[in-house]
Amino acid sequence: MNTKIWLSSPHMSGKEQDYINEAFNTNWIAPLGPNVTGFEKDIQSYLGENNHVAALSSGTAAIHLALILLNVQHGDEVLCQSKTFSASANPIVYQGAKPVFIDSERETWNLCPEQLERAIKDRISKGKTPKAIIAVHLYGMPYKVDEVHGLAKKYNIPVIEDSAEALGSTYKGQKCGTFGDISILSFNGNKIITTSGGGALVAKQKEIKDKAIFLSTQARDKDVAYLHSHIGYNYRMSNIVAGIGRGQMTVLDKHVELRRKNYDFYKNILEKTDTVTLLKEPESHFSNRWLSAILLESHESREALRLRFLEDNIETRPLWKPMHQQPVFKDCPSYLNGISNDLFDRGLCLPSGSNLTNQELDRIENVLNAFF
Repeated sequence: MNTKIWLSSPHMSGKEQDYINEAFNTNWIAPLGPNVTGFEKDIQSYLGENNHVAALSSGTAAIHLALILLNVQHGDEVLCQSKTFSASANPIVYQGAKPVFIDSERETWNLCPEQLERAIKDRISKGKTPKAIIAVHLYGMPYKVDEVHGLAKKYNIPVIEDSAEALGSTYKGQKCGTFGDISILSFNGNKIITTSGGGALVAKQKEIKDKAIFLSTQARDKDVAYLHSHIGYNYRMSNIVAGIGRGQMTVLDKHVELRRKNYDFYKNILEKTDTVTLLKEPESHFSNRWLSAILLESHESREALRLRFLEDNIETRPLWKPMHQQPVFKDCPSYLNGISNDLFDRGLCLPSGSNLTNQELDRIENVLNAFF
């Protein structure tokens, strides 16, 4: 059998081991240390100095802390993009709050401003003003920032910007991860850069970062005794993991360039095929192309292509199953237009790793040419 081609595998720079060795040599094997501080500064420098970064154990942890910092409590409602991975929505439930799911728009596949305003008005009319909006840059494509944040400002609802898939993407020249009242990043193993597992919270105010770090280290008060006046969490990134991140930051722009080349590779093969639609960049949007995704003409053709790739030991994946279709969220309110359902039925993510070899690309091209 042919060797496995993964959807999006880790891609090391070669410098990660230097930072890890330094941590071992200095015995910084803890959820603090120079790599953690250095990694936070590296991200801050990349995003812009007016952003404050707290390195955490996961992007999920970052969303959870963001909800806490925005005072989301039991019985509150949070508006959440339905077309996303479950990690965007699960932390809402951690807080005892209820997700309210919003459908997508066709251009970027992200949060639909029309459905968003419909939901806001309806929830307010029912006496349940939403406490926050979670907006996601799906597959690295920025959502419609002006429209979404314009509505958030109009109704005075804070935005948690889920930039887990969009580090390196920009909207009107501004980097994703810097638009939200609080923003989050992910460094999971399949992301554009990885720390094996990890994430970050990004805030405009240093006091928000400091509160996030306090909560992420078990909320231990400054006292000689182990004094706790708040519930805390074990969410801080370790110095070892942060060392991987420091090495990865040196190749972030290169990884974006390589993933965008993958998209061009697929575009060149598929743009003349009238049964395939690619996710294009609208004006003002720059995507890191974390994953290159396509729409086929039907669910049946999507499945046929997925299975054809599987025969050649090539991993592909359907687009995220919408949260409003998930059994665990079946009782949650949803404001739908049918777009996310259609994207799930017909959409397929293609191999997109920045470390794809020419031989692997040839295998992928052969499958596509034979199929179409």
